[in-house]
Amino acid sequence: MIGTAKSLCQESLWAAACLILVLVFPPVLSGRVQPTHGFDLFSADQELQAGRQAAQDTNKQLPVLGDSDPISKYVQQLGAKLAAHAPGEKWPYNFHVVNQKEINAFALPGGPVYVNLGTIQAADNESQLAGVMAHEISHIVQRHSTRMATKQMEAQVPLQILAAFLGRGLGGQLAALGIQFAAGSYFLRNSRQAEREADLLGTDIMYDTGYDPHAMAQFFEKIKQQYPSSAPQFLSDHPDPGNRIQYVSAEVKTLAPKRWLASGAEFAQIHERALGMKAYTAQQIAAMQKQTAQSASAVQAEPSSSLRQFQHSAYSIQYPENWQITGDTNSAVTIAPPSGITQNGVAYGVIIDGFQPEKSSSLDAATHELIIRLKQGNPELKQVGSDQDLKVNGVAAKSVELLGVSPLADSSGKPERERDWLVALPASDGKQVLYAVFVAPDSQSGKARATFESMLRTLHLR
Repeated sequence: MIGTAKSLCQESLWAAACLILVLVFPPVLSGRVQPTHGFDLFSADQELQAGRQAAQDTNKQLPVLGDSDPISKYVQQLGAKLAAHAPGEKWPYNFHVVNQKEINAFALPGGPVYVNLGTIQAADNESQLAGVMAHEISHIVQRHSTRMATKQMEAQVPLQILAAFLGRGLGGQLAALGIQFAAGSYFLRNSRQAEREADLLGTDIMYDTGYDPHAMAQFFEKIKQQYPSSAPQFLSDHPDPGNRIQYVSAEVKTLAPKRWLASGAEFAQIHERALGMKAYTAQQIAAMQKQTAQSASAVQAEPSSSLRQFQHSAYSIQYPENWQITGDTNSAVTIAPPSGITQNGVAYGVIIDGFQPEKSSSLDAATHELIIRLKQGNPELKQVGSDQDLKVNGVAAKSVELLGVSPLADSSGKPERERDWLVALPASDGKQVLYAVFVAPDSQSGKARATFESMLRTLHLR
């Protein structure tokens, strides 16, 4: 009996302790949304690198307000408050405003968030704007863009090759696979499931920051109803998962009641300032991008006659000193003039990488296997004529001419044709093929060929 009484006493004390925890720390025991996890080939460092490159491309492509602009400062402060409550990896979140009229926002891998001026103009209060930003932060937490890119890469290249491919560092690998994350990228357009996940995780981020999560769902519904002319791009990037208000409300009910933060005078001032600004339309921005592309196509810097030496772990090569190298001594490498790389890929320059054939034992068969792989990543790529034999500093090699579509536009605004010269030769390990793709707009390929041949003559395997 004594043992039983002692046991009952211990159980009573435990029950009392649990009751105290519930009363004192209710949020801890409330329902919380956990970030989802999917197969992702990108490490955290690679995601950061991809995001930084995408941000550089986006800042060139879109009219982004300067960091010193009052609207930018306000959005940065609001974003920092929300990001402080983001779960998972502690990404270096940063926030920017795009001077664009259409309502939209998007997130890049590893931390950058962009909000269109039109979104700030359309928001009725700070909670609605905070909802959009919490939603975008949640896409970063969930790593939605690199998980989607991983699926695309799996469809192009066998998994065992991809692991080694990305394991050497990003460099020019993403460009070689046609993967890019800048504004307008396919990999920033989310599925309905991804939207629902971002809504629910965004609900908890808003709650923890003190904002009413209902405002997020209400703003998304408002866009569809009150701004039909501005909604298409937003809905393309953020497809409606349906029942937003219902499932956000259900999630809020799992959390302890709370007094919400109200919009202050600062939001009212920023909102008024935003309404007084003349934002560019998507059509006007596209026209500016077209003009920039035409200028890049028309003004191609002459390759320097002075050369630099690049020492890779697999080879060495010389290149014009006014060109730049993307990549490192163990990764795929892109060598190009600054104007030769656009937000949509390499327009002028050379990509050098290794390829591991699955079945082929001869250089001829491995080259054809490589061509098939390149076409999978770029279906518009076509071979011109038959492949030719040549020697590169005494090493037997294969030469193939290809035609594709350039990321540059011609004078009428249509994409230029692109001529790619593929040279493949056996790597020194006897298992892989080292290949170089010399890229130029078809209209400039004759002039570019002399530079490319000069570079090829300096290529030595190690």
